[in-house]
Formats: sequence, C-alpha cells, structure tokens
Amino acid sequence: MIKDIKGLHHVTSMAADANQNNSFFTETLGLRRVKKTVNFDAPEVYHLYYGDEVGTPGSIMTYFPFGNMPKGRRGAGEVGITEFAVPDGSLEFWQNHLAGKGVSGLKTETVFGQNRLNFDGPDGDSFALVESEVRDREAWTGGGISQNAGVLGFNGARFRVRDAAATGELLTFMGYQKAETEGDITRYLIEGGNAADTIDIEQLASAAPVADQGAGSVHHIAFAVNDRAAQLRVRQALMDTGYQVTPVIDRDYFWAIYFRTPGGILFEVATNEPGFDRDEDTAHLGEALKLPSRYEAHRAQIEQLLPPLAA
Repeated sequence: MIKDIKGLHHVTSMAADANQNNSFFTETLGLRRVKKTVNFDAPEVYHLYYGDEVGTPGSIMTYFPFGNMPKGRRGAGEVGITEFAVPDGSLEFWQNHLAGKGVSGLKTETVFGQNRLNFDGPDGDSFALVESEVRDREAWTGGGISQNAGVLGFNGARFRVRDAAATGELLTFMGYQKAETEGDITRYLIEGGNAADTIDIEQLASAAPVADQGAGSVHHIAFAVNDRAAQLRVRQALMDTGYQVTPVIDRDYFWAIYFRTPGGILFEVATNEPGFDRDEDTAHLGEALKLPSRYEAHRAQIEQLLPPLAA
C-alpha cells in the first residue's frame, strides 16, 4: 500500500471563456488567482490557477479555458462533483450570496452528516460547498467574502463510475480507508495529510452513458505528495501493480505523473514543491503572465492570442 499520498493537490477543469471563468472564481467564490500561465501543450490557451493566499496544495482549482468549447456531457468515468470546504454555519450566507449572483442549481442537503450546498459553475460544472472544520486553513477573502464564510480549500470530490469496487480498490492501495456508505455513495478518507482528504464514489448503473469531456468537465484530479522522492516511490508502486504511468513531468510549480484509473478518470500525482512563489512574490501572485521557458521566446505572439483578463 502507498503511504505517501497526502490528500488532494489540485483539480483541473475546462471552460469556454477565460474572463467568465476568472470572474466566477475570484468574485463569486472569492478565491485568489495565484497563477496566470498557459497550457503546456496549447500555449494559445490560458492555464489559470485559483486558491488561497499562496495556492496551498489542497486548495487549488485550475482551468483550461478553451474559447467557445462545447459543454461536456455528464456520465460515468468522471469527477462528478468538486467539493469546497467552508466554515460551519456559513451555508445560509452562501445560499443568499450565490442566488444574488444568479448562480443556478442551488440545492442544500446533508450527506454523511455534513451540510452542503450544491451549485452549478458557469459551464455547468458541478460543485458543492461543504461545511467543515477549519483545520488550520485560512480563507482568501476576495470578492467581499468574509473570513468566517470564505472557501478554505477543497473538502474533496465525488467520482461517478460504473464499477465502484475497482476504483475503491485503487484508492485503498493509494492509502485511503473505506469509511461508510449511503445509498449508492461510498466515502473514502485518508489520514495524516492535508484537509482535502475525502473522496466519495458514486456507483452508477452499468448502462449509464460514458462522460464526454468539454467545458464544465474535470480534465484530471491531482493527489499531493511532499516531494519528488515520494513521487518516485508512488510511481514505482503503481507501475509494479500494472498501471501505465507517465514519466515525471516538470510543470514549473510542481512535478507531475499521470495515469488512468479503471473507471476512466485521469489521476495525477503532484509534488507540494516548489510552489507558486518560485517566480512571483507572494504579494503579486497571479498578476503577470508567466510562460514555460520553452515559450518565452514567443511571448509577443502568445500575448496577442490570449484575451485580456481583469485583475
């Protein structure tokens, strides 16, 4: 069993419009944009990172806003809901705040004893705010959101798959422990890591359609390890178990490996090092366009292709 996973690192999704995406996360949800860079494989497309003050692993929501991208189709083999943690007692504020911003899909419920507010993102993304313990986290208070209501980071995520047992077996191998089941949803928790420690698996019918990625879909979900040595141990353990894992890839702000789960979800394992302050002062994170070194010589052309973003 792997012992190096520390919970979630980040979740990366896709969007149709960069400015709409930027506005939603910085103004409506009050997160900080901690990095403005580009897709490594498509430099004409932004890669935007949102989180707490420094982009702490376990708080980072990232997006590839492909212009005019068609919306994805919900189904099996996807991260169905991305869950943010908010302080206990704050859901009434969020219900009123999101309704005032015209956010759709608002629905309150209690799952595994936790109060939550489900809502839609601008591309039909499926999100939830889950009342949670603060656990040494501090919200970024953007968009007029107060400290006692602000998003603390991730609570976790919900996977939607046809074969919950196979994905549960993988999570167990990665260090998660099966906790409890409510209806078609089974919860897995990991100990000794960050506060983004929860994965729920929703069992879908065998005839459920397969998800089709597009705007509003999660592209991949990343799990955190402390450093590169831990990442190499994880990579070897996964390969010894039969998974096809990519070589280590330098993503400037972390190192990454990727593999596909039995249920079809793309997993990443990302290092907590070096962090988002490696090329920007903390006070100015996310302000300047940062390019991977191989694209720096083409900065002028890339800047012409990218739409201007609000601060």
